[in-house]
Amino acid sequence: MLTVAILAGGMATRLLPATQTVPKSLLEVNGEPFVVHQLRLLRGKGIRRVVLCVGHLGELVQHAVGDGAAFGVQVDYSFDGPVLLGTAGAIKNALPKLGDSFFVMYGDSYLPCDYAAIARSFESAEALGMMTVFRNEGKWDTSNVEFEAGKILAYSKAERTPSMRYIDYGLGVFRAQAFDQSPEGKPYDLAELYADLLQRKQLAAYEVRERFYEIGSPAGLRETSEFLAAGKPIRIAHE
Repeated sequence: MLTVAILAGGMATRLLPATQTVPKSLLEVNGEPFVVHQLRLLRGKGIRRVVLCVGHLGELVQHAVGDGAAFGVQVDYSFDGPVLLGTAGAIKNALPKLGDSFFVMYGDSYLPCDYAAIARSFESAEALGMMTVFRNEGKWDTSNVEFEAGKILAYSKAERTPSMRYIDYGLGVFRAQAFDQSPEGKPYDLAELYADLLQRKQLAAYEVRERFYEIGSPAGLRETSEFLAAGKPIRIAHE
């Protein structure tokens, strides 16, 4: 299974003051740091290796998670350094640890989807990147994707259209070459990379049926906590 890069380096300003001294990944959700829920989910989906891309208070995340052995996964770290690099910039910085192809997800996302099926679809897509999409209809967040017949027709977080009924689900798959044109050592966002790949006809798509959960806002944090409290236990995938 592909390595998963988790973007956990942001400032989490929407959750202040809670995140002033505690990184978002370590916010307690049902008695455990959120990152523990993420790692448990990924282990249950067959993931064996994770790279945590950290920045703000990243040393606290490293101290809490360690090498991942306690959670059944191998965990490595990539630090932004003195300047936050943005989501795509952080991935470019971590490329030496990610391999030729890899998943990317956000540090505040809980995504109960079929990672193996997505990886297989990406392998056969012959594209530099793949965006997972979910038919959102503006329900859980603002829709930002036009998707039809298995293809992304338009994507923008700034310029929405009435035809945008889908949303970027929050799980991407990339080949390392997708970042060849990304600026070195400068902030760069995944949204920009997705838009560039779409323009170059190098962005495949995979429709996910399971809804996403997140802790990026107080409301999302409450809803995710309720979902995890009521959800079925994650079954560990065996070799």
